[in-house]
Parts: sequence; C-alpha cells; structure tokens
Amino acid sequence: MEREQPPEHTGPTAPEAVGGTPRQRFLAGVRVGVGLAAAGFVLAVTFGAFARTEGWGILAPVVCSLIVFSGSAQFALATALAGGGGVPTAIAAAALINGRFIPMGVAVAGDLRGGRIRRALEGQAVVDGSWVAAHLGGGRFDRYKLFGATVVQWPAWVAGTALGVVAAPPEGLMETLGLDVVFPAFFLLLLLDELRGPRTARVAAALGASLAAGLILLVPAGIALLGSSAAALLGLRAKKDGNRS
Repeated sequence: MEREQPPEHTGPTAPEAVGGTPRQRFLAGVRVGVGLAAAGFVLAVTFGAFARTEGWGILAPVVCSLIVFSGSAQFALATALAGGGGVPTAIAAAALINGRFIPMGVAVAGDLRGGRIRRALEGQAVVDGSWVAAHLGGGRFDRYKLFGATVVQWPAWVAGTALGVVAAPPEGLMETLGLDVVFPAFFLLLLLDELRGPRTARVAAALGASLAAGLILLVPAGIALLGSSAAALLGLRAKKDGNRS
C-alpha cells in the first residue's frame, strides 16, 4: 500500500516558489523599481515639456500622468494631437497601445488576492517593467515584487512630468538639443523590443513600421500612428489562427 503523499504547494505564494518573506520580496521589487523609476523620470520630464509646448497647460499633463501612467500611451496621445490627428484619433492610438495591458493583466490575475475591487486595485501595479521583474516563470508572478517595483515608478513618473511642465524649455530648444528625436526613438525602441519576440510579433512589428512609413507621406502623424496599429490586429488574428490549427 502506497503512503499518501503530502499535498504540494503549487500556488504562487508558496515560499519555495517565490523565495523570501513578503517584505523581502517587496524590497527586492523596490530595488528593481529604482532603476526603472530613474529612467522613467527622465522620460517623464520630456513628456511634460513636450505637452506644455503643445499647449496642454500646466495641470493637464500632470493629471494625465497621474491617471494614465503609461509612457508609450501618453507619448502616442501627445504626438497624435501634435500631428493634427484630432482628439478621437489620439485617444484611439493611446487605447490601442495600452491594450497590451489586457493580456498582461489576465496573466497576473491568478496571483492577485481578494475580491473584485481589491484585485482591480492590485492590478493597477501591472506596468511593463514591474510585470517582467515579477515573473517567476510558468505563468506565475510574485505579487509583492510587482507592488514594490511599481510603488517607486509611479511617483517618479508624476514628478518628472511636473518638472518638465514647470521647467518647460524655450521654444525651439528641444530641436536645438535634438530632444525631438526622443519621441520617434522611444517608439523605435518598442519596435526593436518586438523584434526579439516570436515570428508573429516580428511580422506584425515590421508591418506596422511599413504602414507608418507609408501613411506618414499621405496623412498627419496621428492618423499614420493609428493606421499602423492595424498591424497588431493582423498579428493577433494570425496568432489565433495558429492556435486553432
């Protein structure tokens, strides 16, 4: 007769799975978040300055960073408006870029705790760098490390935006110093990051870049950005078809 084996801890909170106490894991996240926050602060300064020079005023850029807290989406919103795409186009472009948080949130949902409201609040900690840092492998995440990495990034992003708004450079200084390259370079980095992904991601990224390059010759930048995002939908369709086959 075989002896009954004790149940294994398969959940994401098992000590052997995550290593360390909740406090240690939170502090480990903070250490990761400090580096991410430093880079985010510099980028937020450029966003605040850019938004101010585009006529956003003082309060709107800071409120945007408080609520949206997404560099890629905020730059998409700002550049679309600056390119003459209009408010609906700008919002659509930002929403499509932030759509990546849907699968990211689904992935981490099983490691969050509490009822719907608490889980929704905990889910606000899901940002790109924190999500990657908290990944344990096998589709599991360390929620305490996730919280620690995000808790320092959010105030740094808001503070950087506020500094950029208050210390907005004189007109023409951004071009003189080459800071106008920051925005296309930022999206180029996002594109290069996708090129390290699976074949479907590479095809979608290449198609999006081609669409943007072609559309920019015919329409304002905001509309070109929105049109290029259609490549992500085609990539998603291809992925679904691949899973069915």
